[in-house]
Amino acid sequence: MKKLIQIIEDDISVKKLLEITFKEYDFNCITCDNKRNAMVTFLSHNPDLIIVDLGLPDGDGKEFIKQIREVSKIPIIVLTARHDEKEIIKALDYGADDYITKPFSVNELLARIRANLRRNINEESQNDRVICGEVELNIVSRDITFKNEKLKLTPIEYELLKYFLLNANKTLTHKQILQEVWGTGYQNEMPYLRTYVNTLRKKIEENSTRPTYIKTVSGIGYRFSCDGN
Repeated sequence: MKKLIQIIEDDISVKKLLEITFKEYDFNCITCDNKRNAMVTFLSHNPDLIIVDLGLPDGDGKEFIKQIREVSKIPIIVLTARHDEKEIIKALDYGADDYITKPFSVNELLARIRANLRRNINEESQNDRVICGEVELNIVSRDITFKNEKLKLTPIEYELLKYFLLNANKTLTHKQILQEVWGTGYQNEMPYLRTYVNTLRKKIEENSTRPTYIKTVSGIGYRFSCDGN
């Protein structure tokens, strides 16, 4: 069955480009140009993924993301002309899974869509194992293996790598990671995060200076990549 993508975008040319692209790549789509219609459409059509602009005629797209997160875990990708890191971080903190800035590459957008749809399917079917490339998490035994060899991890290293694996192919902000792994009160302790990311990279990357798994998203946070994107 074709996946249904909801587009919330008021730029007619961008909306048309997305509609043509999704039709060509075998996706169905529904479009809206404001927050009010977007929520009604979401509730009535139950899409598989949302693409939302932040600058909408009747308000900010971040508020729409926040509303969606109160009722659904659906993948949300922000597509915006805003390049301000604070705006992007806030959108991710409100619950967006990913973002792309305009002007954008259609191929990159399609890759991000596929990655987020796969992650969502994996979450729905998840039992006691998460596999990402040559890294495997066994939730029951609390073991993480790399190339079928059990990794020797400290408790914090385990929690951090587990969080990355459970949120693979998702852009995570520094604040999100610190709060989830270290807890409330650590949201600004960037040296902790950098240190542990570096130690994990040495354990699972072929070349820790050119990582294929734990990728830095400059100024934003990290993305644990399962497919090289």
